[in-house]
Amino acid sequence: FDSISHLQLDERMRRLTVRDLQSLESSVPLKTVKAVVDLAVQIGREGREGKPVGTMFIVGDTRRVLEHCSDGGADPFRGYNRKHRYLLDPKIQEDAKEIAQLDGAFIVSPEGFIERSRQMLEVTHESLTMTKGLGSRHWAAAAITQKTKALAVVVSQSTGTVRLFQNGQLVIRIEPMDKAVKWQEFSFVSPPPSSDH
Repeated sequence: FDSISHLQLDERMRRLTVRDLQSLESSVPLKTVKAVVDLAVQIGREGREGKPVGTMFIVGDTRRVLEHCSDGGADPFRGYNRKHRYLLDPKIQEDAKEIAQLDGAFIVSPEGFIERSRQMLEVTHESLTMTKGLGSRHWAAAAITQKTKALAVVVSQSTGTVRLFQNGQLVIRIEPMDKAVKWQEFSFVSPPPSSDH
């Protein structure tokens, strides 16, 4: 007789593993990458005040990244001390969600501090090839990661999809979800020695 299987794929998709991010082999600490990805997923899922929001976070290799940036408007984070720019702080994340509605990228240090916001990336992307349908934000993200050692995390305004770029390539794609990302930590226990008598 016939049978029907019902699979809950969304639950598996929600469980990104820390290993997924460790595979990036980046000099950016894992806690910073996780915080930026979590924030990007929240922005992609919730938008702001019911409106979809697209934004970009460039993480790491800050000095070289800033060589390819110009101000896209008044930077709300400029002039604040580091404690008021620490992206791992929930209050600062709320501030970043507000600012994400404005044009421009967030430039985040490896330690998780917002060094600049509302930055326009001035990079060329002639040598890149990407999937059709991705906009200028995605092209700029790929290009800056090709020219620097930074990671770029992009939230698509039209779909809420979060994409992570490294070395000019799309390396992780996270579809919008109803619930927050659950990071799965894996512990490994060695099997007992076998007794081959």
